[in-house]
Amino acid sequence: MLERTRQTRTNFLQLLEGLDNERLNYIPDGFNNNLAWNFGHIIVTQQLLTYGLSGLSLKVPENTISAFRKGSKPEKVFSTAEIEELRHLAVSSLDQFERDHESGLFRDFKVYETSYGLTLHSLPEAVSFNDLHEGLHLGYAMSLKRVVLAAHR
Repeated sequence: MLERTRQTRTNFLQLLEGLDNERLNYIPDGFNNNLAWNFGHIIVTQQLLTYGLSGLSLKVPENTISAFRKGSKPEKVFSTAEIEELRHLAVSSLDQFERDHESGLFRDFKVYETSYGLTLHSLPEAVSFNDLHEGLHLGYAMSLKRVVLAAHR
């Protein structure tokens, strides 16, 4: 169920490899967020689309949710420890989702219209949309990384 999600997260983790905190937190002119925020945002959005729309408790800390949810923007410099926690959550949150899904935890789902113009009616639709969402942010982060590296030569 999560093959595409896992691959996108692997690609995102590889994209961030070797970047220091200054580069991960840098917001270039013309951009409104940074690499760290985009990475945290995909983790939080997956939680909100799956657990949240199913009426279940999220498996990510509330301060992480508020820092990276839709409509947020980087309000501070994310520390090395916070970014390492995101790296951990990128994998562990998917592992937890798979365990919870296999155990039958997901029973209800609240229909949700995305800002992308799609209406989600079920958990499988939410997982599929999440793959699209993560791919969009990975592409954005790839472009952002080029700008960040050019600015820090």
